Amino acid sequence: MSYSNKYVFAALPRTQRGTPLVLGGDPKGRNFLYTNGNSVIIRDIENPAIADVYTEHSCQVNVAKYSPSGFYIASGDASGKVRIWDTVNKEHILKNEFQPIGGPIKDIAWSADSQRMVVVGEGRERFGHVFMAETGTSVGEISGQSKPINSVDFRPARPFRIVTASEDNTLGVFEGPPFKFKCTKQEHTRFAQAVRYSPDGSLFASAGFDGKIFLFDGLTSELKGEFGSPAHKGGVYGIAWSPDGKRLLSCSGDKTCAVWDVETREQSILFNMGNAVENQQVSCLWQGQHLLSVSLSGEINYLDVNNPDKPLRVLTGHNKPITCLALHPDKHTVYTASHDGNVTSWNVDTGEGLHILGQGHGNQINAMKAGKDGSLLSCGIDDSLRRAVPKAEGEVPTYTDVVVPLGSQPRGMDHIIQDDTTIVATVKELQVINGSSKQSALPLDFEPTCVSIDPQSRQVVVGGADNKIRTYKLEVRTLTEGVVLQHLGQVTDVCFSDDSQYLAASDANRKVILYNTEEYKLAHNKEWGFHTAKVNCVAFSPDSKRVASGSLDTSIIVWSVEQPAKHVTIKNAHPQSQITGLTWLDDETIVSVGQDANTRVWTVPKA
Repeated sequence: MSYSNKYVFAALPRTQRGTPLVLGGDPKGRNFLYTNGNSVIIRDIENPAIADVYTEHSCQVNVAKYSPSGFYIASGDASGKVRIWDTVNKEHILKNEFQPIGGPIKDIAWSADSQRMVVVGEGRERFGHVFMAETGTSVGEISGQSKPINSVDFRPARPFRIVTASEDNTLGVFEGPPFKFKCTKQEHTRFAQAVRYSPDGSLFASAGFDGKIFLFDGLTSELKGEFGSPAHKGGVYGIAWSPDGKRLLSCSGDKTCAVWDVETREQSILFNMGNAVENQQVSCLWQGQHLLSVSLSGEINYLDVNNPDKPLRVLTGHNKPITCLALHPDKHTVYTASHDGNVTSWNVDTGEGLHILGQGHGNQINAMKAGKDGSLLSCGIDDSLRRAVPKAEGEVPTYTDVVVPLGSQPRGMDHIIQDDTTIVATVKELQVINGSSKQSALPLDFEPTCVSIDPQSRQVVVGGADNKIRTYKLEVRTLTEGVVLQHLGQVTDVCFSDDSQYLAASDANRKVILYNTEEYKLAHNKEWGFHTAKVNCVAFSPDSKRVASGSLDTSIIVWSVEQPAKHVTIKNAHPQSQITGLTWLDDETIVSVGQDANTRVWTVPKA
């Protein structure tokens, strides 16, 4: 049995308030790239649902840039390492790894012939270094600035120049090769945040937290003038040149982006991105005819020059670890929630993501289930159960004002769509809720971890941190206790099969155990124990013939109910990230979510 990765609904860039983000663009204009955690994410600019994730860094990656030839990407991380890797092969073979500075790398620039490279950041001995991309040999030094360097660019034409922007408010200019310090420019009064040469190298622009953007001669580095007075009311986080070099795009903490005419240095278009803090713009990129900007929320905006008040499209999703997922009964929509309380609805056919609107939990969501009429139920660590309802058929749900207080922290939830009954396991009790009214509560003397209901037999099973599974019968509105099953580790997830015949349970002892639901005896004598770490989640295929399990060991294993000795392992399903949730779209398609904020869709054909 084989498997393939059908789609990746990619994570958004990881943003931080007051910190610029660097977007990279492919020289052919087809892709753009950014970073999140230890991943570099490459997305197709026309069809962003096509995404590729590179995860070979062992710590947080801050910046990634294509070489001008387009064959390599250089990515720099928080430890000061630069990895240069191949873009042509799917495996992204590593070409070189260097350690040019001893601290976080903030920006990277290549020379036009893809031979030399300059990196800058926060090193202990130096704030930047220029070297040969093939051998790592030094071709000069970056010196003359007294604080960390935020941005760097290489003049794309000979004679080569390098310009840097530093937190000591200055720009540094270097001539070479070998590169030597020439002068500093002291126009900015606060941190200089971005420097970029025009495509032909005749000019360069700089931007800073003083809201100002300056224009300089690319060869002599003499000041040509200033854009606007000042350009923005807030700090300028990024600038990008149009391919013809006649216009400049800027993005700012004042929640706007602007296009400037380079010749007159006048503003030609102002994009208002909103009023909330998360609408601050922390990065921008001009790639072919596409103008992109990134909001503090991580959302990527495709700016519309003909309608500055509304982006052409907005890429949404998650930039924090995903904690749970739920499947809409139509099997075409998957909901994912991250630990900042953000819920996204994904169209599985197109890969398009949309945020659930309204007043949500505002912090971590522990469980979600699809309810009746396209609604979505969720419970979070604000100790409440909330419901999001679509305003019209086919629309994305919006949170309503109805909040069911749970009294303590919820650990698990399940829902019967037919009669709108929800069972919530909180740290103190097992609650039966119909619609939005509590029907009964059963006090618990153990800490629950997960819960599952079988809608047909109305059996309820609750997994516990005390290594036990307890069964209950839901009679009208109350629960009566049944048998207790013993595991060798904390029970992490329980799930009934659609045909009500089986119960699958996973635990912290690396095992997945299958029970018959008649007497809760083991369904077979094979032990499913091929995971190498705690198993986090289990899910049955719609035909009840296969079970998928996701683990802390980053892999997904698909087990056969009929042939217990057979299984398929998807190794490194979410590289360097544990799997936090699984669901089946159909008998051969699995959706997985992980701590890397990516959602992946897998095809696992039947044997």
